[in-house]
Amino acid sequence: MTDDRAASVPIASAEVRPGMSRRDFLKTGLLGTMAAPVLLGCTDFTSTPAASPWLTSRPGSPTITPANGLSELGLGSPRDGLLYVPESYSPDVPAPLFVALHGAGGSGDSWASYHERAEARGMILLAPDARSSTWDLVRGHFGPDVEFLDRALQHTFERCLIDPARLALGGFSDGASYALSLGLCNGDLFSHLVAYSPGFQQGCGVNVEKPQIYVSHGTRDRVLPVTTTRDRIVPNLRSAGWDVTYEEFDGGHVVPAEISESALDWFLGDGGAT
Repeated sequence: MTDDRAASVPIASAEVRPGMSRRDFLKTGLLGTMAAPVLLGCTDFTSTPAASPWLTSRPGSPTITPANGLSELGLGSPRDGLLYVPESYSPDVPAPLFVALHGAGGSGDSWASYHERAEARGMILLAPDARSSTWDLVRGHFGPDVEFLDRALQHTFERCLIDPARLALGGFSDGASYALSLGLCNGDLFSHLVAYSPGFQQGCGVNVEKPQIYVSHGTRDRVLPVTTTRDRIVPNLRSAGWDVTYEEFDGGHVVPAEISESALDWFLGDGGAT
């Protein structure tokens, strides 16, 4: 980790040690990526059945008054998730929603630095936990994480009036790969996708709508190389017709504060990267 880690979303509960190879890191079970499928055999995931990538929850008229500030979802144990509703939230004004997916080995707590950002921007933050140490697509297909995310979205929509034109799915590392892959399958729900240091992107073959996409990556990333994003993910998305904003920064496998601010400015229409 770099010195800006206090202002960044952490990659996991453990750091990548200097000189530690990606293979060794994979053996810890903290990282899985389709970018290097030959290494997936080093992880020890329980096999789960494939699930549909389609999310069914949609914004509507809330029926439950939300608690302001941070609250637990109460949808699972021990892995659950968090909802942050800013003090400025009004049930009469549609609010933007940022759905944040943690990196491998993380949880919704990984997005603690976004609570203040959500408060400052009048943005609701939903940060669910993956059902296991990371998101199910690293096993080769969508699974129970899709169903849990659908429940978390329903929980949010029942409590908060959400602006469907400002509904982002974002993530870091494995969460970024998942956000891109699941988000492209659900373009009729998500207006924006945010991917911080992704490792891969897998489509579902059907594109209902084309959400706008923001991607960032550190040039000194030793966990997921920037070349995968720069030379494959971003060009492939652009060639398929998606509007992609791409930003590189001088750093490792982290989300520096300036990148978070740039991405949220982009999402909320206040400028940002080009």
